[in-house]
Formats: sequence, C-alpha cells, structure tokens
Amino acid sequence: MRYFNLFVLVMTLSGGLPALAEDRPYSRLGATPTPEKIKAWDTAIGPKGEELPSGSGTAKEGAPIFAAQCAMCHRVGSALVAYEDTLYMRMTSALVGGRELLAGPNPIVTVGNFWPYATALWDYINRAMPQFAPGSLNPDEVYALSAWILFKNGIIEEDEVMDAQSLPKVRMPNRDGFVPGSPDWKKYNECNPRDPECSDRLME
Repeated sequence: MRYFNLFVLVMTLSGGLPALAEDRPYSRLGATPTPEKIKAWDTAIGPKGEELPSGSGTAKEGAPIFAAQCAMCHRVGSALVAYEDTLYMRMTSALVGGRELLAGPNPIVTVGNFWPYATALWDYINRAMPQFAPGSLNPDEVYALSAWILFKNGIIEEDEVMDAQSLPKVRMPNRDGFVPGSPDWKKYNECNPRDPECSDRLME
C-alpha cells in the first residue's frame, strides 16, 4: 500500500510538470535573433550569384593570399594535390586537376573536374576557409582566391577580373555533369541536356 501511495504521489506531481514548465520563464536560455544577426548568417550564394557582394580580384592578387592562407593544407605540387601520406588527405586537399584524376579506383575530385558552378567556389571559400579562421577573408580576398584557383584549372585568364558580374558567367568544365534534383521533365525531354543552352534552361 505504501508503494502504491508513493506511485500516486509521483504521478500527480509529474502531471503538473508540463504546466510548470510552460509558466516558467527561460530568460537566460538564448535570445531571439535580430534581423541583423539573421542577415549576417544568411551568406549562401546560389548558382546565379545574385547574392554576391561587391568586390573584385584577379589570379595574380590571389597567389600571395593562397601562399599565406591556404598552402599549409593545399600545398602546391603536381596538380596542386597535397601529397600527404594518406589517401584521405590527397582526396580532400586537391584543388586543381582534370578528368585524368578521376581514373582508377580512388578518384580525386577537384574544383576543375567536378564543381558545376564558380559561384559555389566563392561561397565555400567565404564560409569555410581558411580552416582555422573560417569567415575571416574579406570579399576582395575571396574573389582573388577564386580567380587563382580557376586560373590554375585553366578556366580563366590570369588577369581576368572576378566580381559579382563576371564570376557567375564562368562556365565550369563539369557544368553539364549535373541535373536538378527535381528537374522539369517536360523541359528535359524537349532538349539535349548535354547542350549548354539546354542545361542552363533546366537549372532556371
């Protein structure tokens, strides 16, 4: 009987906990983000580059930035592959290289042989690089680094200026290797997806 009474007491008290939790203010557990904070977090750049900020850079300007900020992980070697002792490091550090690196049982994916949009390169560098200080680069530095990597892949010229207008127009070598996750199949059936104009229309 004693255990039964204890059980009833526990159940009665627990029944009131949800109401108690609803009434209790949690003023010290975070705060509602301000519109300014939300805007600062909203840094994603789409394929069309409509969200790109002002600024510009060239490959020549990006070379010293790369040496200072990036070379510790992406050392310059054959095809800019970091020749560490592990396959993982080779596969994750490569930035430059063509389809020849995709051959064999352990393909190495690079910006040059895999990425479909140049704007994605800007977005990734801006958000995640350098590894030990992500988000610390200013827009000009990100444009310059993007230009340097694109130049090393033979995609743009060394003195070509990359900015919010020119970067989205860069056509990546593997641009036609992707289709939308939910494409408009009617459009897809009306044209050849390997045709540049068709693949651009599919991504609209």
